[in-house]
Amino acid sequence: MTRVILLGSPPGPIASPPPGGQPALPADITLASLPGAPSAYGRLLAQLASLDPEPVTIARPGDAAAYRGHPGWVVESADVAGDLRAVADAAEAADGNLLILPADALVHDELIYQITKAKRAALALIVREERDEDGPEEPPIDEADPEIGRKVLEGLPQRTRAGRGRVISVGTAYHAVTRPNAALLGPIHLHQRHAAVLAEAARELAEMAHLFGPEDDVTELLILGLVRRGVSVGVRGRRDLFYRRIRSQREADEAQAEMAGFNEDRARLNNAVKGADGFFTTFFVSTYSRFIARWAARRGLTPNQVTLISIALGLLSAGAFATGTRWGAVAGAVLIYFAFVFDCVDGQLARYARKFGVLGAWLDATFDRFKEYAVFVGLAVGATVSGQFGDGEGVWTLALVALALQTVKHLLDFSFGAANRRRAPVPLPTLALTVADDRPLRAALEERKATRNTGVRSLLRLWTRAGKFRAVHWARKMIVFPIGERFAAIAITSAFFDPRVTFLTLVIWGGVAATYTLTGRLLRSLA
Repeated sequence: MTRVILLGSPPGPIASPPPGGQPALPADITLASLPGAPSAYGRLLAQLASLDPEPVTIARPGDAAAYRGHPGWVVESADVAGDLRAVADAAEAADGNLLILPADALVHDELIYQITKAKRAALALIVREERDEDGPEEPPIDEADPEIGRKVLEGLPQRTRAGRGRVISVGTAYHAVTRPNAALLGPIHLHQRHAAVLAEAARELAEMAHLFGPEDDVTELLILGLVRRGVSVGVRGRRDLFYRRIRSQREADEAQAEMAGFNEDRARLNNAVKGADGFFTTFFVSTYSRFIARWAARRGLTPNQVTLISIALGLLSAGAFATGTRWGAVAGAVLIYFAFVFDCVDGQLARYARKFGVLGAWLDATFDRFKEYAVFVGLAVGATVSGQFGDGEGVWTLALVALALQTVKHLLDFSFGAANRRRAPVPLPTLALTVADDRPLRAALEERKATRNTGVRSLLRLWTRAGKFRAVHWARKMIVFPIGERFAAIAITSAFFDPRVTFLTLVIWGGVAATYTLTGRLLRSLA
């Protein structure tokens, strides 16, 4: 179970204070536009109930009464040092992952889900500084000096340097950071294996609390501790979802009006589509299959039921190919295409409806191969039945070669993935929390980068950078001959040509894919 820790004491005003002076407590702010007009705190608890029905809320003694009466535990803390120690206690007692976020957060359910389901072991939500294209060009970052960031983004200090998908450095009123370009919005998700590191860093930061300013947020301090302990903290923005910290009823009313302009269901549907799909899947299937997934979800269909539809279409396709007629080939091509469409729909439905299961994952992985190999057999039988290729022995040989080639490629993919998961990551450099600026950390990162950018690793890095070009990106996606491209190749060649052309396409393209894949696997193993 995920342990949720809510921070009920926001930092002091950084920009202009909210109307009326002191910030209002989220337990006293009403969200009038939402069903039931819940308090901001009550809504957040309801959103988090599936993760942790009894979250820990850390609040000032004078504010604690406002949080009591709700589910969970309230821990009183007199200051930032107490907040950090309370977080450390909760992290040490947790038996699962950690989700730490401010109690004054107004956030979409889908954003909470995405943060907690991210593959990164540590993840922080950030807002980046908008680049001023017309402003003066800044000198290279290597020439910049660490600073105590004075800029503010959404009422939070811009004291974070983010790059390459993770937090590089974090500043406070005491810690200077080199060219900060982002602010930490608050939510942190942390894997259980880093809980002890977080607790240790939080306790050390508590001893340094006299060095921090009233604007320093607890979440900001925790990320500082993790980064300087060598934990890779990934970053993500809000994208098409809503998140805001509210300090008054007026801010809450404005935030609700702004949130109403976001289509959370559409964002959830878009996020149900895998971002790493191949060219054919991206442009010829997922453009509409997501809407089939939503239609299925609203009618109570399960992903396993959709998987069975895909399997049935695949078998019907094999049967149509086995007739050996031209119309059978065309029908088989159409059926194999829609078998693949529903193969995509079942995964999108699972992600949209959040219905996951071991059986579904096994069915999807196993019967993808089953459908493909059944179609191979159907094509070979059809070639034999048609009499166009004599006794069909040559076509059967091509079919067996294509099947063997695809099987070897799958073995390479699965075995390399399993071996790669056992490979320990190269540790990031660390830096003592007492060091006032991040120059030693940046120097260590540059040294690490220089030692890693040699030989095979340098070649792989260049190939990775080439993926920034759209044509190269899609070419790399297609060359590995993913399932979408394979089914498209079968459908197109069988509809317009004969089974021999289909199998030759599968063998030639599959051979190129296997060679490319094997070369890449060897290079990555040596890097």
